[in-house]
Amino acid sequence: MLDSRQFYINGRWTKPAVPNDFAVINPATEAPIAVVSLGSQEDVDHAVGAARAAFATWSETSPDERAALLERILTVYQRRSADMDEAIRLEMGAPKRFVKEQQTPAGVGHLEATLEALRAHQWERPSPRGGSLLRHEPVGVCGLITPWNWPINQIVAKVAPALAAGCTMILKPSEIAPLSALLFAEIIDEAGCPAGVFNHVNGDGTEVGSALSSHPDIDMISFTGSTRAGTSVTQNAAPTVKRVALELGGKSPNILFADADLETAVRFSIESCFSNSGQSCDAPTRLLVERSVYQDVVDFATTCAEDTQVGSPEEDGDHIGPVVSKLQYDRIQGHIEKGIAEGAKLLAGGLGKPDGLSAGYYVKPTLFADVTNQMHVAREEIFGPVLVIILFDSEAEAINIANDTPYGLAAYVQTGDPDRGKRVAKKLRAGSVYINGASPDWDVPFGGYKQSGNGREYGEFGLNDFLELKAITS
Repeated sequence: MLDSRQFYINGRWTKPAVPNDFAVINPATEAPIAVVSLGSQEDVDHAVGAARAAFATWSETSPDERAALLERILTVYQRRSADMDEAIRLEMGAPKRFVKEQQTPAGVGHLEATLEALRAHQWERPSPRGGSLLRHEPVGVCGLITPWNWPINQIVAKVAPALAAGCTMILKPSEIAPLSALLFAEIIDEAGCPAGVFNHVNGDGTEVGSALSSHPDIDMISFTGSTRAGTSVTQNAAPTVKRVALELGGKSPNILFADADLETAVRFSIESCFSNSGQSCDAPTRLLVERSVYQDVVDFATTCAEDTQVGSPEEDGDHIGPVVSKLQYDRIQGHIEKGIAEGAKLLAGGLGKPDGLSAGYYVKPTLFADVTNQMHVAREEIFGPVLVIILFDSEAEAINIANDTPYGLAAYVQTGDPDRGKRVAKKLRAGSVYINGASPDWDVPFGGYKQSGNGREYGEFGLNDFLELKAITS
């Protein structure tokens, strides 16, 4: 079992102020694989002090110096990609092919997009009428709180632009999937990041998360996680009026019109919802289907759901693995139970574990039909491999159902009519809309409307989140 109790503070590995051991569990086996220490207020104060001291010099470095550091981080990251694959597989149970093709490469994508944004950014420019100088400067010391479901994706999506902007930072990853963050701290150290610029403290939200979001010497909090936790972060940050950037939950609609290529659209819908074991905040979890093709879609979706394979993360293949923890497993079971009780038609999956998988937090790929948008399973973020199918009669009704949610992170449209695709996309209240299975590059903004958060990450948009704008008039 790995002993990973230390934190990375002020350029060195440091013991916690007060030992507080926490076992990291492999969700595929339910066995402990590592022990970390959960930090305290004292550890946060230590890290914030280091970051505050380092800000005086790091904030004055040139864009070229910051780009050079990011290039070194990218080089080391690529060399250690196999180590990152293994860390993510162990800590969250993601299958080895999915980790290698999707999870780990996300770090490369963000580093490259941030480098492009940094080199292209105009740090000073005249005001529109030419009477003043407009200057971008780093926002300051940042607290970065990241989740377990796409661990290195969200870490690099915050750390890279913060470094590029000239900020210093303290990273708190999820305590249940901390191995990728610890490895990333090693990468940062090997790349020669100046002491105090990047700091890492493990811990839970109650102790370390709250200490970061309320700390008077932190200028900004960037948080990715649940809407409930995001609300708490915002409340903690309010007394010090620090900047808060949030990327929160979703219940993303996926509108399937009768003129779509049905087989392609249904396969995409099933695979995208169940990918990462359903543990993606922008997963298309509500499939809205036009009446004239409703039964055909239901029948084919049932076949696709039943064909979805679940298996060990150690095996090669396109199967899905377990969900991340017993707590998450139990929550998903509760959502499925409520769907059955509400009268939704269970077409595939359901309660319990798949056959032959008694150990591990495996969930049956589950499909409900005849769901109304007022049902629990249509409104709550389940964060597991559970898809609901909802009927609609007209384009206007589909848009109304799609927008009838407190969330607004992503939306999806399947249609054979390009004009309708764009027309509907413009009416959907979501930060990202994907038409016919299209996927964006790493320089496209990511973030949501409504209770899905505020601010945007990725590329130049992520860089801007970590910058202040100053006007100098002479």
